[in-house]
Amino acid sequence: MARRIMFVQLKSGYSTDLGPSWIGWVDFNRSWNTARYRGSELRRTAGLWDANFIDVETDETYWLSGPKRDRTDTRYGPATTSVDEDARDAYEAFLCGAALPGRENG
Repeated sequence: MARRIMFVQLKSGYSTDLGPSWIGWVDFNRSWNTARYRGSELRRTAGLWDANFIDVETDETYWLSGPKRDRTDTRYGPATTSVDEDARDAYEAFLCGAALPGRENG
Protein backbone atom coordinates (compact mmCIF):
# COMPACT_ATOMS: atom_id res chain seq x y z
CA MET A 1 0.00 0.00 0.00
CA ALA A 2 1.13 3.53 -0.75
CA ARG A 3 1.09 5.87 2.21
CA ARG A 4 0.65 9.62 1.78
CA ILE A 5 0.00 12.64 3.95
CA MET A 6 -3.33 13.98 2.73
CA PHE A 7 -5.94 16.63 3.41
CA VAL A 8 -9.19 14.84 4.37
CA GLN A 9 -12.51 16.63 4.79
CA LEU A 10 -15.90 15.22 5.75
CA LYS A 11 -18.54 16.51 3.34
CA SER A 12 -21.71 14.69 4.44
CA GLY A 13 -24.01 16.80 6.57
CA TYR A 14 -22.17 20.10 6.13
CA SER A 15 -22.46 23.10 3.86
CA THR A 16 -19.70 23.55 1.31
CA ASP A 17 -16.29 23.33 2.98
CA LEU A 18 -17.63 23.64 6.52
CA GLY A 19 -17.10 20.01 7.54
CA PRO A 20 -14.27 19.00 9.85
CA SER A 21 -10.93 18.43 8.17
CA TRP A 22 -7.66 16.75 8.99
CA ILE A 23 -4.12 16.37 7.73
CA GLY A 24 -2.98 12.81 8.24
CA TRP A 25 -1.55 9.60 6.85
CA VAL A 26 -3.79 7.87 4.32
CA ASP A 27 -3.03 4.40 2.96
CA PHE A 28 -4.01 3.65 -0.65
CA ASN A 29 -4.31 0.33 -2.41
CA ARG A 30 -2.34 -0.39 -5.58
CA SER A 31 -4.99 1.07 -7.90
CA TRP A 32 -5.45 4.20 -5.72
CA ASN A 33 -9.21 3.52 -5.66
CA THR A 34 -9.41 2.53 -2.00
CA ALA A 35 -8.06 4.60 0.87
CA ARG A 36 -7.87 3.84 4.58
CA TYR A 37 -7.97 6.66 7.08
CA ARG A 38 -8.53 6.36 10.83
CA GLY A 39 -9.89 2.85 10.43
CA SER A 40 -12.38 3.75 7.70
CA GLU A 41 -12.33 2.27 4.22
CA LEU A 42 -13.00 4.93 1.61
CA ARG A 43 -13.67 4.19 -2.07
CA ARG A 44 -13.01 6.61 -4.89
CA THR A 45 -16.20 7.64 -6.59
CA ALA A 46 -17.10 9.79 -9.57
CA GLY A 47 -20.18 11.85 -10.14
CA LEU A 48 -20.45 13.47 -6.73
CA TRP A 49 -20.55 17.24 -6.76
CA ASP A 50 -18.38 17.96 -3.75
CA ALA A 51 -16.63 14.70 -2.83
CA ASN A 52 -14.27 12.17 -4.35
CA PHE A 53 -14.43 9.31 -1.80
CA ILE A 54 -17.26 7.57 0.04
CA ASP A 55 -17.06 5.53 3.25
CA VAL A 56 -18.09 1.95 2.38
CA GLU A 57 -19.76 1.38 5.77
CA THR A 58 -21.47 4.69 6.52
CA ASP A 59 -21.93 6.21 3.01
CA GLU A 60 -20.44 9.47 4.31
CA THR A 61 -18.66 11.44 1.63
CA TYR A 62 -15.15 12.88 1.85
CA TRP A 63 -12.78 15.05 -0.13
CA LEU A 64 -9.17 13.82 -0.19
CA SER A 65 -6.35 15.76 -1.78
CA GLY A 66 -2.72 16.55 -1.28
CA PRO A 67 -2.14 19.33 1.26
CA LYS A 68 -1.20 22.82 0.07
CA ARG A 69 1.78 24.70 1.46
CA ASP A 70 -0.24 27.90 1.79
CA ARG A 71 -2.85 26.00 3.86
CA THR A 72 -5.70 26.91 1.50
CA ASP A 73 -7.01 23.36 1.43
CA THR A 74 -10.65 24.40 1.82
CA ARG A 75 -12.06 26.40 -1.06
CA TYR A 76 -14.59 28.86 0.31
CA GLY A 77 -13.85 29.77 3.82
CA PRO A 78 -11.72 29.60 6.86
CA ALA A 79 -11.64 26.18 8.34
CA THR A 80 -9.66 24.80 11.19
CA THR A 81 -7.81 21.77 9.93
CA SER A 82 -6.51 19.41 12.60
CA VAL A 83 -3.15 17.76 12.06
CA ASP A 84 -2.87 14.17 13.26
CA GLU A 85 -0.04 13.87 15.77
CA ASP A 86 1.72 11.07 13.86
CA ALA A 87 1.84 13.25 10.72
CA ARG A 88 2.80 16.53 12.38
CA ASP A 89 6.59 16.43 11.86
CA ALA A 90 6.38 15.46 8.18
CA TYR A 91 3.62 18.01 7.53
CA GLU A 92 5.52 20.83 9.22
CA ALA A 93 8.63 19.93 7.18
CA PHE A 94 6.46 20.09 4.05
CA LEU A 95 5.22 23.56 5.04
CA CYS A 96 8.86 24.63 5.30
CA GLY A 97 9.66 23.41 1.78
CA ALA A 98 10.45 19.69 2.06
CA ALA A 99 8.84 17.19 -0.29
CA LEU A 100 5.97 15.14 1.05
CA PRO A 101 7.07 11.63 2.03
CA GLY A 102 6.66 9.34 -0.97
CA ARG A 103 6.61 12.26 -3.40
CA GLU A 104 10.27 13.21 -3.40
CA ASN A 105 10.43 12.63 -7.17
CA GLY A 106 7.15 14.30 -8.08
